[in-house]
Amino acid sequence: VGHCHPDIVKAAHEQNQLLNTNSRYLHDNLVDYAERLSKTLPEKLCIFYFLNSGSEANDLALRLARQYTKHEDVIVLDHAYHGHLTSLIDISPYKFRNLEGQKEWVHVAPVPDTYRGLYREDHRDSVTAYADEVENIIKDAHKRGRKIAAFFAESLPSVGGQIIPPAGYFQKVAKHVCKAGGVFIADEIQVGFGRVGQHFWAFQLQGEDFIPDIVTMGKPIGNGHPLACVATTKEIAEAFAATGVEYFNTFGGNPVSCAIGLAVLDVIDKEHLQAHATEVGNFLMKLLKEQKIKHPIIGDVRGSGLFIGVDLIK
Repeated sequence: VGHCHPDIVKAAHEQNQLLNTNSRYLHDNLVDYAERLSKTLPEKLCIFYFLNSGSEANDLALRLARQYTKHEDVIVLDHAYHGHLTSLIDISPYKFRNLEGQKEWVHVAPVPDTYRGLYREDHRDSVTAYADEVENIIKDAHKRGRKIAAFFAESLPSVGGQIIPPAGYFQKVAKHVCKAGGVFIADEIQVGFGRVGQHFWAFQLQGEDFIPDIVTMGKPIGNGHPLACVATTKEIAEAFAATGVEYFNTFGGNPVSCAIGLAVLDVIDKEHLQAHATEVGNFLMKLLKEQKIKHPIIGDVRGSGLFIGVDLIK
């Protein structure tokens, strides 16, 4: 919502003067914030865990998925990056290919890129073709006695090149993953909070009939303050709690962080920033497409709201 936004600075300052403590101590801000976030999400995503960073959020999402499914393996998209913890480097092809390589419990699916990918705009059904790649990965894993815990993907792959997956892709993938006993994790750390303009969450671009099992948030959630969140279903949260090993995070969900999180949502609402992202994004896309006509080096211009990619070619 902008550098040193006065509303955010004020919220942090005021709460800092009153109380800041760890989340073992009950505080209304945490509940109020969870309630506000829940209004932006589909009803089934009703349990919230607060953390300090997107990496922490994605690591917890992995733990939730594995505890709920009792499976280990994860399917990720090629070129993906999900965070800097060891567990996340392992599911980030963008990183692990330059380090220790691919673990046996990690499976890499082709990124659903209709410009540069395996199946392009001229393909008769790129949605099904890309989803079939995931189904084939699952079948191959099963043959080797492995079981899928989760399909883990950014709703719009960012590090992979600002990719806009074709509508319906996630629905088809979710069916294959669910049938294999896995869950669908949508990483909204870079693309959530109204950035895509027409929707608050990027996964909503796929259509109303698609709802992930777990959604992770970071980056914009605290406008630069270390704040992150995992939203999930009651069933997954209950399976996680059943271990008796409670989830605890010293700073996650502290009163100051939650005051800031609430202020961010207020500003997005008050200043109509989602509509602003749509308007400015459309304007920028229009200008970029005009440049594309003039310059052969611009191969593709794609995006939604203020999530925009310009693909330069030889």
